[in-house]
Amino acid sequence: MLNKQFIRFLVAGGIAAAANYGSRFLFSTWLSYGPAIVLAYLVGMGVAFVLMRQHVFSATGAALGPQVVKFVAVNLLAVVQTLVISLVLARWVLPGLGIVTHAEAIAHLAGVLVPVATSYFGHRMLTFRKA
Repeated sequence: MLNKQFIRFLVAGGIAAAANYGSRFLFSTWLSYGPAIVLAYLVGMGVAFVLMRQHVFSATGAALGPQVVKFVAVNLLAVVQTLVISLVLARWVLPGLGIVTHAEAIAHLAGVLVPVATSYFGHRMLTFRKA
């Protein structure tokens, strides 16, 4: 059974992922696919930090600066995961399977979903860890 904190993490992460995923389409009107993914990830990361600090890990009493630094560090791993998975799927895997229609959208969705577990444990054990 999932604990309440992880469920709250999934809800907050889902909202942040929706902001990430949706904003990528907006950024793609001006930028190529890779840079649009990175900027969209930053949008999602900002939404995630606010929601997780306030509603998931109840860490609003701790110093903001160190939390931001740790949050960014944990998310650097996640953004690399997102970018690599998105690019590999969109450029090689999906076309190799004959999927070309919406390949970038499908690949980006997979790329956004993969870092869920690494992010949860990274934020629980590092970013918002209670002393």
